[in-house]
Amino acid sequence: MAEDILIHGVTKEEKYQSLIPQITALIEGEADNIANMANICAALKFGLDFFWVGFYLVKGEQLVLGPFQGPVACTRINLGKGVCGTSWKNNQIIIVDDVDQFPGHIACSSLSKSEIVLPLYNIKKEIIGVLDVDSEKYATFDTVDEKYLMQILQLLKL
Repeated sequence: MAEDILIHGVTKEEKYQSLIPQITALIEGEADNIANMANICAALKFGLDFFWVGFYLVKGEQLVLGPFQGPVACTRINLGKGVCGTSWKNNQIIIVDDVDQFPGHIACSSLSKSEIVLPLYNIKKEIIGVLDVDSEKYATFDTVDEKYLMQILQLLKL
């Protein structure tokens, strides 16, 4: 159960290392990807105390809000717009230390200060969405987050 997720460790890396086996057990055997994305969001939000965690899924030429945890969010993001749309368009992970300094940032919440966005791929290696993680603090995300969030996304069988 969600309330049974326990995070051990002091460093961010240790917390991810503690969380990944729990996420694996949580989604293992569940074929519904929306349910798995929802549980991943909850585990990341509460396990690592992020401000907002969510998936945006490709629908035509837009990203459409999928499962998330946190305050209400933008529903649709155009290709190349904001951090999520830019990550999708450029097929790259983007880490932003100060979202106000990112050209064209879409402010779904003024409380968000830093962000990491990772492309989400299907088994054909096509981008089908992005994982967006926001923090209320500046410069929260780094290569540790990138490494472990990529591992978590690879747990999804899309």
